[in-house]
Amino acid sequence: MTGTTVPKIAAFGLSDTGKVREDNQDALKLCEEDEPTTSDFGYVFAIADGMGGYSHGGIASATALSAFFGRVYSGNPGQVDQRMRKAIQEANVGVYQQAVRLGVRRMGTTLTAVSILGNRMVVGHVGDSRAYLVRDGEARCITNDHTAVGDLVRMRVLSPDKVRHHAQRSVLNRCLGLELFVQPDISQVSLEPGDVIILCTDGVWSVIEDHEFGQLVTDKSDLETVTRSVIALALERDTDDNVSAVAIHAEELGAEPVTARVRRSFGFPAFLRSNAADKS
Repeated sequence: MTGTTVPKIAAFGLSDTGKVREDNQDALKLCEEDEPTTSDFGYVFAIADGMGGYSHGGIASATALSAFFGRVYSGNPGQVDQRMRKAIQEANVGVYQQAVRLGVRRMGTTLTAVSILGNRMVVGHVGDSRAYLVRDGEARCITNDHTAVGDLVRMRVLSPDKVRHHAQRSVLNRCLGLELFVQPDISQVSLEPGDVIILCTDGVWSVIEDHEFGQLVTDKSDLETVTRSVIALALERDTDDNVSAVAIHAEELGAEPVTARVRRSFGFPAFLRSNAADKS
């Protein structure tokens, strides 16, 4: 398939253990240049946060991303939504089976991923990591938190501005690894040239307001600076969790999917993992 514009997608990912945790239970991964990032498969980016309170959170998040990427670049390339759903299910089973192999009772993780193909983006999501779309300086969260508090917001019992300070903000009601089947949220977003997508774990968004992501993107000149500024602000505000973020810039988009090459840069290794300690 041939398009008139070759997409230019830049991305930068960064993670930090933070000031409180002893281990980093977050993981992130950006599509590799040698992966089939073509008009058929698109550009895939993902972030995961090992479950607080469960064993081996760092192993869970790393296992999920490994299984997810192993599946998302296979199957029918034209069915992006289905590939995303199947890849998340594969990640779920991978974490579940890893827990069985390790002999631990429960092991879980969040997973938030995006696949950019042509001028549209498919979002796959389980848990309370988030994806933000920043356009013309305005940031909008495009995922729903799978938490009891998130349910209260959707039922309009709780105001969205109360989430960050709610005592049960981090209590998940959906994640990968606890059951053999998981139901992810799958959605589509139409992209425009210049859009920036930010994936982040709750250690970041819990201390940064939605509109501030838009300001951080507007004020900074490049993705590395944006990502480092996001992490630095979360640490400055004394977040009590690991902090991880991926910034993705849709510099140019094709009206139709076309073969292209991803420009990448990393501050940390693309895959961050650790032997986990429970996260309170």
